Amino acid sequence: MTSTVLPAAGTRTGSGGGNDRAGGGMFAAARRRRALIAWGFALPFVLVFGVFMIVPIVGSFAMSFTDFTARDIGSPFAVDAVGLQQYVALFRDPRFLTSLGVTGVFVVVGIPVTMIVALALALALNSGQGRLVAFFRVGFYAPVVTSIVAVAVVWRYILQPDGLLNTALAAIGIAGPNWLNDPAFALPSLILMAVWRNVGTLMVIFLAGLQAVPEDVTEAAIMDGASPWRRLVSVTLPLLRPTLLLGAVLISVGYLQFFEESFVMTKGGPLDSTLSVAFYTYQQFGFGEYGLASAASYVLFLVIALVSLLQFRLLRSKD
Repeated sequence: MTSTVLPAAGTRTGSGGGNDRAGGGMFAAARRRRALIAWGFALPFVLVFGVFMIVPIVGSFAMSFTDFTARDIGSPFAVDAVGLQQYVALFRDPRFLTSLGVTGVFVVVGIPVTMIVALALALALNSGQGRLVAFFRVGFYAPVVTSIVAVAVVWRYILQPDGLLNTALAAIGIAGPNWLNDPAFALPSLILMAVWRNVGTLMVIFLAGLQAVPEDVTEAAIMDGASPWRRLVSVTLPLLRPTLLLGAVLISVGYLQFFEESFVMTKGGPLDSTLSVAFYTYQQFGFGEYGLASAASYVLFLVIALVSLLQFRLLRSKD
């Protein structure tokens, strides 16, 4: 009787190993081919992104460590490296420190007000029924897509000394101030306009989050006798933490860079009471101080990154 010797487990015959190597080589070649095709499709975007985004970002960052001004445009490589001198000059400039304070007030006041108003509107629309709900959704979102020029025209008419707001106040016996030319009221006026413009964005985000809250959780809270306020605090808001985080980050990035309101409405005045960091940076570019302006823009970038990180730490899900 002849016996057949089987190969040990885990060993490969010579022909099998060759086939495996050939198959592996064919698979690697196909994978490289697909990668080349993918990069071929992505190359136009990568080139555009690199030329118009990466190169300016790297260039402006390098510029912030030089004394580059408008006089050096003809010979950009003849500028001197000054290290952190531009950043030191920024924090010695009283106007830059004022712009930091103005931006801080705009953010600290504007973000909570915008989020509270947007959440209230989202809760009202989420619980409402009928055709008017869609109308109010569009109406509250309309300012978001409205041109800042049109918004400025409307709000200047509302806030001028003989405008709509002071006329309404006069009807009840109150003499309204000169809202945009009084340092005490100019920044609150811009915050009010910014809340009106941006509340629609957060309202839509919060409304989407509310509609994703499981109905069985809410029904269980109702059966346990929880009041509407208790359901909001103990059920709805904890489940909305990711949505609240998204809204807070989006709105804070916009508010930290607020520029249009100040530029169009007040030109940074009166007495620099509405001078934002973004508007200060714009002015320095206009003055030809390109190195100083680049440094100011990267200080603002660092502030945005720190604020976003803080929001992620405070509002991230605890699960």
